[in-house]
Amino acid sequence: MTGSSYDSERNMERLASSSTTSLRGRCTVRRVHRGYRVLLMLAALSLVAPPTALAAESDYQGDVTAVTTIDTLSPDGPYNKIWEPYLAKWSSKHYLAAYGLQVHGKGDMGDIVCSISRDAGKTWGHRVMIFDHRERNGTVQYAYNNAVLYRPPGQDLVWLFCMRVPMHYRDSENAELVAAYTPDGGYAWHPVELSVDYQGSLIIVAGIEAIERDGVTHYLLPAHRNSQRRDPHGDRRQFVLESKSLLHWKLAGFVPYAEDDPVFLHEGGIAPMGADGELKMVMRTADMIRERPLDPPVAYSTVSKDGGRTWSTARPEPDLPNYRAKSFYGRDAAGQYVYVYGNHADRRGLYYKVRSEDGKWSKQKTFYDGGNRNSYPTLIEDSPGRWLAVWDSSDSPDDKRTAIRFGRLQVGK
Repeated sequence: MTGSSYDSERNMERLASSSTTSLRGRCTVRRVHRGYRVLLMLAALSLVAPPTALAAESDYQGDVTAVTTIDTLSPDGPYNKIWEPYLAKWSSKHYLAAYGLQVHGKGDMGDIVCSISRDAGKTWGHRVMIFDHRERNGTVQYAYNNAVLYRPPGQDLVWLFCMRVPMHYRDSENAELVAAYTPDGGYAWHPVELSVDYQGSLIIVAGIEAIERDGVTHYLLPAHRNSQRRDPHGDRRQFVLESKSLLHWKLAGFVPYAEDDPVFLHEGGIAPMGADGELKMVMRTADMIRERPLDPPVAYSTVSKDGGRTWSTARPEPDLPNYRAKSFYGRDAAGQYVYVYGNHADRRGLYYKVRSEDGKWSKQKTFYDGGNRNSYPTLIEDSPGRWLAVWDSSDSPDDKRTAIRFGRLQVGK
């Protein structure tokens, strides 16, 4: 308290103690005194609170700008993680972020929710429930995870694809594909039962790539399966689903790996290679036996020259680190590639590289490092060289997946 404030308060106390007015007068003085204390407290808080709030958003290193927190995990709520966000644009300022909330007692399972920004990511609204594990589908109670948003070009719809498993499962390694769409920018969601001809479990986490094949638009959705974790006769494979309608999906093709050097390929992201229609997919990696990072810990890539139906044998990407964690691989309208990743197995900071016109990747640059834990970056193009990004984060180096964050990244010129 400042000297002037202290003197003023002492004067009030003298006035109250020396007053010979009626009881009503003395009560009035006491009310004024209490009100004065409240005003002092509010004034002090107004000076202290804003810098503290700003520090939570600005005390970080990296090239990502305009960082905001979309949502945080309540420590006394029914969830123990908030994670794996995805982003879509409804208009120039209206954005949607979908992400998961993991329920206590389960692994990779819970609810899918959405948050909406109407001011280009500066502020975000309250959660909108999309898939709720408490609601039954017929006689089955499902849990959900891994939201992927997609807005088809020229359509006033945003689709959400995710995974679901029966609630009694231990984790989501043997999930199936489910979807919902919103016609109003994320306020109302309509679940859809898909027709999926692929017969097997699947895991999705990367975005949809639209291509033209024989004059028809095909949507490609990278997926993988990890049935080996729960079944000794299962396997671990990266593959691609395709659809012409977003409702009916079938298997496009598997990604082969060298038989003498098997690698667990998964969570691949697809981007076009150029005007000739070739596609490239960069994948998260792990060893096939224990699902640990490779030595050296690098991503693998594969190429398709026929619109996603067949893929080349996967090969290592020496310039692209991967420590058994989802990375982002994408290409903007100007033909510039960006790769966002974590450079250590404990998933602290996020980093990125940009590929120049000569095909060489840049040195490592800091994407976001806030002295906390960060993972699962997803970017969408805002304009050539400008990306919008979301990722799961935290507010402590000891905690992970307690916050969802948004930011902007400009690469190149």
